[in-house]
Amino acid sequence: MAKKEETTIEVAGRELRLSSPSKVVFPARADRDDGLGPETAITKLDLAEYYVAVGEPRGDDAVGPCVLHLHERPGALKRFMNGITKEPFFQKRIPETSPDWLQTATVTFPSGRSARELVINDAAHLIWAVQLGTIDFNPWPVRRADLDHPDELRIDLDPQPDVGWDEVRAVALTVKDVLDEHDLIGWPKTSGSRGIHVNVRIHPEQDFTGVRRAALALAREVERRMPGRATSKWWKEEREGVFLDYNQNARDRTVASAWSVRPTPEGRVSMPLTWDQVPDAELGDFTLATVPALLDEHGDPHADIDAHPGSLAGLLDLARRDEEGGLGDAPWPPNFAKGENEPKRVAPSRAKKTPD
Repeated sequence: MAKKEETTIEVAGRELRLSSPSKVVFPARADRDDGLGPETAITKLDLAEYYVAVGEPRGDDAVGPCVLHLHERPGALKRFMNGITKEPFFQKRIPETSPDWLQTATVTFPSGRSARELVINDAAHLIWAVQLGTIDFNPWPVRRADLDHPDELRIDLDPQPDVGWDEVRAVALTVKDVLDEHDLIGWPKTSGSRGIHVNVRIHPEQDFTGVRRAALALAREVERRMPGRATSKWWKEEREGVFLDYNQNARDRTVASAWSVRPTPEGRVSMPLTWDQVPDAELGDFTLATVPALLDEHGDPHADIDAHPGSLAGLLDLARRDEEGGLGDAPWPPNFAKGENEPKRVAPSRAKKTPD
């Protein structure tokens, strides 16, 4: 029997085994033009080397740029066992056979069940996860010291199928205006797919319900300012333009972290940006092949994100005014218990009409 191919990677003071390093994760594409060559596939080793490049500390930094957004945060493993052409599966529980140096946290889900999830505190954790088939990383918005009070508000701009990238960028800039007016600093990044994420560091004073309430108020305010172009509507049949997914702030909902490679054909990266870069940023500019050089040249645009936490008091006051004006809660995801003031959890087209 032929010996299985493997290599080792030295990272964060550890030597990690990487099996099947030449295994294709992103198949070659004839129209690829991202620095890897038109017929070059992205392998497991390419992916691991990318995460070393963005995961190791630089200069006097305590952690690398990618780890900065994952540090002390639990997250499930999203495992692509056969590359991006096959469906992944989520593994919320760390295997019992995992090495004893792995850092973890035990989280509780809306169902009441719990799991011990991975906490990525250095680049060795990134490579350990890549070995298991992980491509992108999806952390909780909490730190393991306080798993019930998020320290990050997440704004997920999700364009409808007919909405172009220019419109996504325009909505993102309106999000910035609303945040500025409520004394909050937003840190934009490409989603790595078709949208933009804006992360906001906050003081961990609210529970998940409170943070979601603030996110809903922000979404509704952006919708008021951009009617027909931005929407807070949960049901797809009601959406126009760019959807601000307030439910990404509900418990156990996660989004891809900054610097994560996304499972797109060209290996796009969820790229941190400055606000000045947003108007001219192009999604195709940020791939596994191009991002390490951009990081070397320009540094991490979000290096100071932890130094600027803010209060949700202003957005929660906006939520209160909305509620006093007759706007109640909005629908929750289907796996959550029905909220006290939640409307019918059914698409309007399917809702039964009440008799006069």
